[in-house]
Amino acid sequence: MRAVSLLPSATEIVSIIGADALLVGRSHECDFPDRIAGLPALTSQRTHYDPAHGIGAQEIDRAVRQQLDAHDSLYRLDVDRLLELAPDLIITQDLCDVCSIDLETVRGAARTIAERTGAEPEIVSLDPHTIEAVIDDVHRVGRAMGLPEKARDAAVTLRDRFFRTEEHVNAFAAKPIVGFLEWTDPLFIAGHWNVELIERAGGRHPLNETVAKSGHGAAEGPMRGERVAGKSVAVTPEVFNASQPDAIVIAPCGLTLDQAWYEAERLMEQAWFRELPAVKAGRVAVVDGSAMFNRPGPRLVDAFEWLVGWLNDRPELIPIDFPWRELGT
Repeated sequence: MRAVSLLPSATEIVSIIGADALLVGRSHECDFPDRIAGLPALTSQRTHYDPAHGIGAQEIDRAVRQQLDAHDSLYRLDVDRLLELAPDLIITQDLCDVCSIDLETVRGAARTIAERTGAEPEIVSLDPHTIEAVIDDVHRVGRAMGLPEKARDAAVTLRDRFFRTEEHVNAFAAKPIVGFLEWTDPLFIAGHWNVELIERAGGRHPLNETVAKSGHGAAEGPMRGERVAGKSVAVTPEVFNASQPDAIVIAPCGLTLDQAWYEAERLMEQAWFRELPAVKAGRVAVVDGSAMFNRPGPRLVDAFEWLVGWLNDRPELIPIDFPWRELGT
């Protein structure tokens, strides 16, 4: 088996099932665990966050919108290098054109490989919207790589950690309103699995709440996994302010902790933000979203442990070295 992962979350799944040795290539965003750093990077991005040169959150958003309007990919794929690596399996995604290389580009590359070599690599495309679907993807990747037993063991461990953490949430306690920002200029609120994590950690996310899947009743209690939320959406400061959040998480998609902190400080310069209840109470957390909340992979369980610990005043649940800082008033 010669596998290529063009998705950071998939690379992390490959790692937890012990299949790193089967990887021959990765995306430029695949940066965890450290041991895969020596693999050739097969993708590159067209936009680069660089506030020191005037390219901050607002400029990135503008560039992304322009490229999407022009139906242009935000990423480049090195097809020639991919051909040289001759993979049997390519793992990619069909969830977000902004987050990673798009599926159609990968399919086109696979056809090119088939035309030149006579053998077309298998493509496994991941498209999870909930934490349960993320854990199910561990099974999918494991089966594709011929390691279903190891994938089963890894998935069981992740499920056990998740449910054990959820037991610390008091279902009868008041639910704080959580404002979760996946981007800061413009404001993009949480979507998909992040909304689920907030609600299952004991909070509310009223601007984009989960709803029960059709045919699953209220989907409460043991059926919580049958509730889904829509994708992240942009809101105005007035709409975000109207939700009056008791706690705020700032975890911009694709940004490191230092970069997220820079954007959080820009928010603190704005009077409307400083007047929010969460800010006045000192309940604003800045998180390395790129590592913890934005990737639908195994570390979402770490993110959930942190969220339950932070929202419920249970610091002992927070993983050691979790990348976050509390923003002062």
